[in-house]
Amino acid sequence: MPIKIAFMGFRHVHIFDLYTRANEWPEYEVVAACEEDVATRAQLAENGKARITHDNYAQMLDEAPCDVVAVGDYYGKRGSIIIEALKRGKHVIADKPLCTDLAELDEIERLAAEKGLKVGCMLDMRDNGTFMRVHQLIRSGAIGEVHSITFGGQHPLMLGTRPGWYFEAGKHGGTINDIGIHAFDLIPWMTGLRIKEVTCAASWNAVPKDIPHFKDAGQFMLKLENDGGVMGDVSYFMPDSMGYTLDLYWRYTIFGSEGMIEASYNLKHIRLAKNGTPEIENIEPSEPNPGGYLRSFTEEITTGQASGVSTADVLLASRIALLTQQAGDQGLCRINF
Repeated sequence: MPIKIAFMGFRHVHIFDLYTRANEWPEYEVVAACEEDVATRAQLAENGKARITHDNYAQMLDEAPCDVVAVGDYYGKRGSIIIEALKRGKHVIADKPLCTDLAELDEIERLAAEKGLKVGCMLDMRDNGTFMRVHQLIRSGAIGEVHSITFGGQHPLMLGTRPGWYFEAGKHGGTINDIGIHAFDLIPWMTGLRIKEVTCAASWNAVPKDIPHFKDAGQFMLKLENDGGVMGDVSYFMPDSMGYTLDLYWRYTIFGSEGMIEASYNLKHIRLAKNGTPEIENIEPSEPNPGGYLRSFTEEITTGQASGVSTADVLLASRIALLTQQAGDQGLCRINF
């Protein structure tokens, strides 16, 4: 019997990957789709990317029996949507970020534990073949103990093309929370090392000066459980004309006791430099695992075990993201967890 899934919100393009998979995979039956925003409903009716059945979330939950609620509304609204679904006994899966408020995350975590429900998130960096291979290399000891990670997750701002709600007060929730959550999930998975501290962070308005409340810049330092360091930049600084094509897009440089790895979402090879070897080795990525985030969520619902990202992983990455965002907004240092 297929898992009945209902969708709430289509205001970010990421949700269409999940919507397409849910319609194509035999494990799922899409029973309803709600969009409360009038303009977005009109756009969907015109382009046919989703078949909307409801314009009110509570009404959809009342009228369309479902096992799972999938969430793709604007960031600041997601927490309340997820909390209501959990209260009604539904598993949830959302585009990232899960929510924009630590109190909301606390309630999501409490309800999921109390009711035995699963929380999924579209943390699909683990499904990328390059990072899958980096995971294998580090876990097999190719560079020894990891001591330092530097990465750039900069994105193009695309002002005028990106949805307008991004720049409306209270709807975005912060650049670090928005983008950094991918790294906060990926780094522990690749290295096997827990992130134990937000050492410091900064968030500020750099480019869109006419939207002063929108802080497009986000940088931070973290500490791993072995006292290794992480430095990251997830600012909206990538040249718009380059889009997401540059080698610098999600580029990681990882130093260990026995060598270093450099890898990027867009580079064709992983560069491995091992101590004692004069030549850099170019290593092929693994075969990618498209839809792995949904496969893991499905496994956790049906068997209780996830082969990939799990409810615990989603909640922890979300907490690190929100704490790092808080550090950047408030000038806090050395937040341990």
